[in-house]
Amino acid sequence: MASLKEVKSRITSIISTQQITKAMKMVAAAKLRRSQERIIQMRPFSEKLSEVLHNVSNAEEEGESWYNEAREEKNILIVTISADRGLCGSFNSSVFKATLKLIKEKYAHQEEQGRITILPIGKKALEYFKKRGYKVEDAYSTIFHDLSFENVSKAAEFLMSSYRNGAYDKIDLVYNEFKNVATQILRIEAYLPIKTASITESKGADIDYIYQPDREEIVTGLIPKSLRVQLFKAVLDSNAAFNGAQMTAMDKATENAGELLKELKLVYNRTRQAAITKEILEIVGGAEALKSS
Repeated sequence: MASLKEVKSRITSIISTQQITKAMKMVAAAKLRRSQERIIQMRPFSEKLSEVLHNVSNAEEEGESWYNEAREEKNILIVTISADRGLCGSFNSSVFKATLKLIKEKYAHQEEQGRITILPIGKKALEYFKKRGYKVEDAYSTIFHDLSFENVSKAAEFLMSSYRNGAYDKIDLVYNEFKNVATQILRIEAYLPIKTASITESKGADIDYIYQPDREEIVTGLIPKSLRVQLFKAVLDSNAAFNGAQMTAMDKATENAGELLKELKLVYNRTRQAAITKEILEIVGGAEALKSS
């Protein structure tokens, strides 16, 4: 049985840990409120812009443009969005596993030829894929240090220019979508080329737009805007999902610390009672020995 000093030391250590996890839970909750508001405000705009883009793309008479050009998929870029920190349950590991599964199942041939590149957004993704020897484009891994539309737009511009000049033939996004505090939905989305799926498949009816000044100019301006917004939405979703995952993980850690404290205090009391009983028996035994002498 552990000594009283050892048990008391463990109790002190767990109390300290519990205070830290409780503070981290409160910080994550505060951040979650802000990030949740941002993604809720962004989603309707992003969805409507994507809807308009699909309609305009399907109605385009000129045929294929750079953004929906079908190519042989030789060079692949996967944008993996993680967090800068851990202590968030399986948030980061689920993204990494999904990325590896995507490579193995869909891009195994390209991986054999060394044609897979990872663009990590988030410190954990950068560390994970660098450690495993993947080619990494790390220019935008620190976006979460100053999360803004301007900074994310720079990454989107890089993706668009890389696809347009032929550096990559396919670009995919892998990230966690925020659903609620306790739930994140893993998403794997094609970023480029844009899939011009028929609007009748998603909304049920075509929309006939009147173009002013002309269709080509509108499409030219709309597509980059839509792609920037799509990436920004994915980053905001991941940020909100991370805060929710961290809040849940810290809440669970605080509860577990509380349960462990109860057990240790019970052990401490039993050990203390046993020590007291032993001392009493020793005193009684000593007194009886004195009487006998």
